[in-house]
Amino acid sequence: MHIIFFAEKAILPLTYTRPVADLRIGVLTIAEKWLKRLPHEGFSFLETGLLAEFYAQNYTHDQVYINAHYCPSAHGDILEILNHQEAAFFDNGKLIALRTQNHFFNGKDILEYGQKITKKVQISTSTSVFELWHIFQNNRKEIFLDYALLTHGRVSAPITDAYTRVYGLENIFIEEGVNIKAAILNAEQGVIYIGKNAQIEEGAIIRGATAICEGATVNTGAKIRGDSTIGPFSKVGGEVSNSVLWGYSNKGHDGFLGNSVLGAWCNLGADTNNSNLKNNYAQVSIWGIEEHEWLETSSLFVGLFMGDHSKAGINTMFNTGTVVGMACNIFGSGFPPKYIPSFSWGTNASFHLNKVYEMAEAMMNRRNLSLSEREKLLFEKIFMQSNEDRRVFHTTL
Repeated sequence: MHIIFFAEKAILPLTYTRPVADLRIGVLTIAEKWLKRLPHEGFSFLETGLLAEFYAQNYTHDQVYINAHYCPSAHGDILEILNHQEAAFFDNGKLIALRTQNHFFNGKDILEYGQKITKKVQISTSTSVFELWHIFQNNRKEIFLDYALLTHGRVSAPITDAYTRVYGLENIFIEEGVNIKAAILNAEQGVIYIGKNAQIEEGAIIRGATAICEGATVNTGAKIRGDSTIGPFSKVGGEVSNSVLWGYSNKGHDGFLGNSVLGAWCNLGADTNNSNLKNNYAQVSIWGIEEHEWLETSSLFVGLFMGDHSKAGINTMFNTGTVVGMACNIFGSGFPPKYIPSFSWGTNASFHLNKVYEMAEAMMNRRNLSLSEREKLLFEKIFMQSNEDRRVFHTTL
């Protein structure tokens, strides 16, 4: 059985560079959650648009199409997918999976076929992710579910540092190679997962539910207030609350990050802050890049969303519900606009591709990685696609 992940819509700017199934929420990506729970013989991503040429589908005589907007629950009923051929699997009327011999090439056809098929089976899911803010809003729940999945039947590595203070030790799991020095870990209100080779420096305070992924660093004196995920090989300092950082991103200095999501290879300069609550306590709206309109989040607490490879200079102040595209270099006085198109230099000029490559390569080289030709080609396509967006917004800011 081959698994193919498909999506109903883009979630920009985060899915400029990755499938929806590759979004991280909790400890794991959505795809990883399914792949760890559902036996399979391989997987691929069904992509359209810019990502189509970068992700090839592998069709077989037996495939399961998984709706990437849904995370599996801890209940074993998703294993019902193994027990039925030519069947559609629903949760409260929403198509979650389709097992068939047929080959489909876009999500719309999968959804239509799933409604028509005779055999329909009910299964349960835990969380749906259709909008940017769904990621941090559901992060606490997914940390608990991923924690249970990853730690079941296993024994945590011990905390050996005599100067580290621990509350709720039974709710903490430490992978091998972790180094903790003179920190405070409070898991009384939520679990704490610390991934392989992570570093927790002196004076760091971590409250659960929190996931510190493989190779990540929590800097000296950092305050992780809970419901947060620090992605693989990321570095954090200052104050972080209910936020998700993906791989290789840095918020290394003082400053507040709350109710926010940062993509991969982002960097926030020293004393950068974001607002996550309006002064008038009104619900927050954000700019929908795909929808080309302002979207109501129906939430009071919404912070910053930033696409891959974007950077912010020191003392940057982000307003409530700010959306930053990918590969932006943000600097200047005052609050930046609530929407900054991809490849913006400052807030009112276009970032030349060669400069983008130089900046990305400089950051990646610091981690002994390099920008591939495949990534450069994708950058170029996104740059061209976002030209009109920059023209419109840079002339109206």
